Amino acid sequence: MPQAYDADVAIAGGGPVGLALAISLAQRGISSILFERNMEPLPIPRGQNLTQRTMEHFHFWGIEKELRAARTVPPEYGIGGMTAYGTLLGRHHYDWMRRELVREFYYTDNERLPQYATEAVLRLRLVEFPLCETRFGVSCAGIAGDADGVTIQSRSASGETMAPIRARFLVGCDGSRSLVRRQAGLSQTLSDHDRLMVLLVFQSDALNRLLARYPGKSFYCVLKPELEGYWNFFGRVDLEGRFFFHAPVPPGTRSDNFDFAALLHAAVGERFEFALEHVGFWDLRFAVTDCYSNGRIFIAGDAAHSHPPYGGYGINTGFEDAVNLAWKLAAAIQGWAGPHLLESYSLERQPVFASTARDFIENAILTDRMFLAEFNPGHDLAAFEAAWDQRSRGAVGEVHSFAPRYEASPVIVARPGGETSAKADHARKARAGHHLTPLVLADGRNVFDTLGLGFTLLAFGAGMALAPAFKAAAAQLGIPLAVVATADPGNAGDYEAELVLIRPDQYVAWAGNGHSSVPLEILCQSVGS
Repeated sequence: MPQAYDADVAIAGGGPVGLALAISLAQRGISSILFERNMEPLPIPRGQNLTQRTMEHFHFWGIEKELRAARTVPPEYGIGGMTAYGTLLGRHHYDWMRRELVREFYYTDNERLPQYATEAVLRLRLVEFPLCETRFGVSCAGIAGDADGVTIQSRSASGETMAPIRARFLVGCDGSRSLVRRQAGLSQTLSDHDRLMVLLVFQSDALNRLLARYPGKSFYCVLKPELEGYWNFFGRVDLEGRFFFHAPVPPGTRSDNFDFAALLHAAVGERFEFALEHVGFWDLRFAVTDCYSNGRIFIAGDAAHSHPPYGGYGINTGFEDAVNLAWKLAAAIQGWAGPHLLESYSLERQPVFASTARDFIENAILTDRMFLAEFNPGHDLAAFEAAWDQRSRGAVGEVHSFAPRYEASPVIVARPGGETSAKADHARKARAGHHLTPLVLADGRNVFDTLGLGFTLLAFGAGMALAPAFKAAAAQLGIPLAVVATADPGNAGDYEAELVLIRPDQYVAWAGNGHSSVPLEILCQSVGS
């Protein structure tokens, strides 16, 4: 007897990652029920930095224009920042997080706005899809998975127990304290730095005036020797003098027993008037779940991984989780996924986050600690300034080297020996397991303008002869495949391949030439068969 389901996918947690997942599923004809305990997005400024890659997602979700219209800081500020030594107004500083340096490798410009503004845009988009039922003010209270699906218990904000629902799959997007993760029995590896951090949100026209000397900056990191590599970190919420601030504080600090004014003044290097709006605390630790799924239960975003808000990686990593998982769930539900496709979600995304935490965030803390221990402008100014200049050039290199790749994934058709990591170089060449660089075809279209919700095959020159065989193999396997064939590739000749197979998440599944290609084998591996 056929199983009765209330939805294809249940989503626990309706923050940005859960909303993004629901939209990505609905675009593919997949129904969902989304639970979110908060009726409205929480008005705390976090998750501000949206990279060019994340903005590609907003383009494909059909709300890039709407998101940019919701920005609270003008576009000329981008998501750039500045690192200063000693105090914010001190003598030594350099530009940081200059993501515009890799702009040519992405289809869209970056953006910045508070997470609550991003969530508002996503919520408005989601209501356009009848396939998603949203239950705001309701939280997931318990789960039970079996071979055929998942049963979800839920509870209203008033404590009322709701009728259970049944879904084919469940995805926990319910944050770092995820109930779904715990009840699914998914273990985590923790790296605790034993630091209590404070988050302050405040209004200050005086600080706004002081920072006029640094035009076009949105974020300000202050390195202080006594903090041993941990940061004092300021960020603009808008240009009207609203800021947020992260800093380490002593254990036991509460909102009523600490001099936050002295902390702010010491970080800036000058006294200034401000009005405190919010005080919050968090523990500086890294957590990565060892596997992102158990049977029909998956986790994404902060439920799967969490780290300090250094470098703007958090929300962007969560969006990439959602996009990676959505097309694979759709393939499984629609019947064209191989038996190993869903396994590839964790095999791709978990190592990328582990690399992000290790190679970029933790490495930055360690590098800062070593620098502060070795160099001091009061002891040897010349040596300090030479090392400081070297750091500024290294900040440029970090932007170029953050380019997640899935070379070791079982659903990527690549040469043996590849690695799945957050670290790689950006390149125009089409490489299996790497994000596709958007180049221009001879007819003037950007390749990204030809991409849809399924797979896309680019066939150039002699590769056009094999396009019908790919089309036939895709039809045999039930895989949605669009073919873009052209004798003259234009700038896309820089892909250095006659044939490029692109996944629904704009990653290259395979790139090569026609003479040694077997379309059925390539497509089978790309969908986990």
